[in-house]
Order: sequence, then C-alpha cells, then structure tokens
Amino acid sequence: MYMKDTNYKRSVIACFIQAVYLLELDRQENRTVETALAPKWWMTFKYKLTQTLIDERDGSIFGAVLEWDQSAALADFVLIRPSGAPKAVLVLRGTLLKGPTIRRDIEDDLRFLAWESLKGSVRFKGALEALRTVAERYGSSNVCIAGHSLGAGFALQVGKALAKEGIYVDAHLFNPPSISIAMSLRNIGEKAGFAWKRLKSMLPSSSEPQADCDEEIKDNSLKSWLGNIYGDKASMGLKQWVPHLYVNNSDYICCHYTDPEGKTEENEANKENTGPTNGQVAAKLFVMSKGKQKFLEAHGLEQWWSDDLDLQLAINKSKLISRQLKSLYSLPASQVTKRPR
Repeated sequence: MYMKDTNYKRSVIACFIQAVYLLELDRQENRTVETALAPKWWMTFKYKLTQTLIDERDGSIFGAVLEWDQSAALADFVLIRPSGAPKAVLVLRGTLLKGPTIRRDIEDDLRFLAWESLKGSVRFKGALEALRTVAERYGSSNVCIAGHSLGAGFALQVGKALAKEGIYVDAHLFNPPSISIAMSLRNIGEKAGFAWKRLKSMLPSSSEPQADCDEEIKDNSLKSWLGNIYGDKASMGLKQWVPHLYVNNSDYICCHYTDPEGKTEENEANKENTGPTNGQVAAKLFVMSKGKQKFLEAHGLEQWWSDDLDLQLAINKSKLISRQLKSLYSLPASQVTKRPR
C-alpha cells in the first residue's frame, strides 16, 4: 500500500470524501456506532476520525479530519506509514440533496455562482482553521486537503488561502465547480447574487461576515498593483502550490477547466479579474473522457475510486486555473525555469 502510486492515492482520497457524505447521512438517519456506514471508508486504510466539521447553521457535517492510525496499523502488522500517505487529511463533501442540509448547501452553491468566492461562508472559516491546525501539528508536507463538487470549491480556496501564507499542502479536487466563469454568462452570476440575497433574507440573521468577498477582490487588486510595481517581490514564495484537479468532460460543472487559455470575449470584459500570468499558473489536471455521459454519472464521486481509469494528465494554460490561482503566480517569465510537476 504505497500512496506514491498516483492512481492508488486518488482512489483512497475519493473513498475518504465518500466517508464524509456518509457521516452526514449517518447523522440524519440516527445510525448507531454498530450500524454506521462511514467508518469502513477510512478504517480499511488504517486511518481514524479525529475531528468532524459542523456547520453551525444547521448542525450538519460538511467535513472531517482523518489521521493515520498507528495503533490500527500495528495491529495489522503494518509497521510504518506507507510512503506518500499523509499523516492527516481534511476532506470536504459537496451538496447533499436531502432535506436537513440542502438549504445550506444550496446557499453556498449560490454564493460561489454569484461571486466565485466562498470566503464569506462559515464553512470556509471552519475548514481553514482545521487545515491550519493539522498543518502546524504535522507539517504541511504531511497534510492533504480534498473535496468533491462544492467541497472541491472550498478545498481550492482554503488551500489557496494557506498558500498565500507560504503553507503548501497537497490538494485533490474532484469535479471542482466552475460554472459562472466557465460558461461566459455574466448574467447568471447577477441572477445568482439576487437569489442568494433573497435566500438570506428568509434566514435568521447571523454574524456571518459578508464583507470577505469584497476583501478578497481588494486583496487580489492590491496584489496585482504591487506586482506591477515590485515584480516578483509581491508574490515571492507563492509559486509552489500545484493542486490536483480531476474533471470529467461530460460534467458541465467542471469540464471547462480543460478549456485552453486564450483571448476571449470574457477575458476582454474581465481584465481586472484575469490579469497577466505569463503562462506560469499551473495545476495537475486529470481529465476523464468516456464519451457522452449523463450528468449525474459524470459528476459522481464513485467514478474516482475505480482503479482502472483512463486519465489524461495535462498541465496546461487553462483560463479557469489561471483565474482561480493567478494571485499565486505573478513571477516574470525570466524568473521561472520550468513548471512544477
């Protein structure tokens, strides 16, 4: 069991994300320790649950921290942690179309669709605190963050937030959302913003900080401005984070991550958001193409724990990757010798 095998590692991490979905379903169904479905999805790999992330708005479980279980490993005569296996993994689920949690899940979906940012969500704050804690405890090189769908959106933005602090953790993002920027339909974002405000007006008031979205925009604008003046000094040390993205060409939520970077109408209309990247924005992009598939199949998590996938690995100039990660990559081309692998 060596997690340096990329296919094996992908399969295991996908199983960990499935465990988070089941943790919430176990909670909703009031399953006992004896009947719970989630534990087998991490115990098989000698990990243990050390923290559940709870959405304070509805009490639902949206994430979990799993850590290497040395005692369980020794009991099964596994003397050392497998090469490449992280000491801790923060995993985040996506939207669950179930009554008890769908309202809050959809609220965050709309938040992303409207602003391409999840920083204002209480889930962002909880995930960031959990990831920072385990990174400080074990060292960032021994920690991984992963998510599916909406959870991948959170994982991307939480991982990026730590990367801005010079803390680089391994990141695995399955079917990451990209709707509002991928489809070049700016009016969708406007409608989603209106819908989100209407939804918020129906909810009890909270102290949830909504200014974070504006602050992120200001932060990006400041970084761009500083980068123009000081060159690489404004982003020194922020060029090493290379997340792994797993996309399916038949999934309209994430398939546009494969679109090459180029001069498009959207880029022209959003110059302040895109900005020059000199082609250095990079991610390991794993693309699965099985021909035409139904959306639920193409967007499903279960496809990713299969051990016989035919995936194409591409590190390309994706316009969506550039837009998501541009603030981490502003070194002049002369300062970079090769792309990270």
